[in-house]
Amino acid sequence: MTLTLEGVSKSFDEFTAVKDLSLQARRGRIFGLLGPNGAGKTTTIRMIVGITAPDAGRVEFLGRTMSPALRDRIGYLPEERGLYKKMKIGEQLRFFAELKGMSGRAADGEIDRWLERMKLAEWKLKRTDELSKGMQQKVQFIAAVLHDPDLLILDEPFSGLDPMSVETLKAAVIELQVAGKTIILSTHLMEQAEKLCADICLINHARKVLGGSLREVKQSYGRNTIALRVEGANGVLADTTLIAGIKQHSDYAEVQLADGADAQELLRRLVSAGAHVSRFEQVEPSLNDIFIERVSAT
Repeated sequence: MTLTLEGVSKSFDEFTAVKDLSLQARRGRIFGLLGPNGAGKTTTIRMIVGITAPDAGRVEFLGRTMSPALRDRIGYLPEERGLYKKMKIGEQLRFFAELKGMSGRAADGEIDRWLERMKLAEWKLKRTDELSKGMQQKVQFIAAVLHDPDLLILDEPFSGLDPMSVETLKAAVIELQVAGKTIILSTHLMEQAEKLCADICLINHARKVLGGSLREVKQSYGRNTIALRVEGANGVLADTTLIAGIKQHSDYAEVQLADGADAQELLRRLVSAGAHVSRFEQVEPSLNDIFIERVSAT
């Protein structure tokens, strides 16, 4: 196990930011630390990287109690970006790499490789304040990965990026995961988390409310949702003994079955009513649906 938190808590005066949180992030997997704004995600990350100390509980990394030396094996992209505005990109990346123990020569090679990978090679001699916010974000991502960390922590990494930059960053994250790195992705964007994460921990009001592999979490919610494209079915879909709710999309609807209702019975009723059914598919609940349900319940 790359990272283990056991019973970790943190308060600031009378405010409890994190309460009795336990989680495990496994090698070679992307772990989603999820929750609404203010749930406790960033405080949890700051305890992992040593910015603040937990009031209770323990943090283990690579099988040992966290220490300053071990923290050098962590790469961290904070939500609040922090680059030197008047410093040239190549120079400050070299500076950040040397802070993590890299030699200048080794750093220079990795800097060139990553700038090319992030489509920023032509900006190496530019100052930070000459770059767009999205470019600056990619530079800070490079700073987090230059020293080849065992654990990479990304706090809202896609915030403010255009679609092309999002895809470039996602591809780089997946390459690192395939190479055996452990990655913690902290976000409130459930669509991105669902595409990337193998394991998740959902935090709300400082407490863990859901956790495990994404596959197990989704399976535990069953398959009581039907993706439906149909004409002439209003009477059937209004039956509350059969239908608990309907979410309309652009050209289809997601129909949630009522407790005890059967998908085959819905299909039979639609056909009997003379409805034209062009799509009828049982689907898993999305991570966004699970997120909304659990957050609303707490």
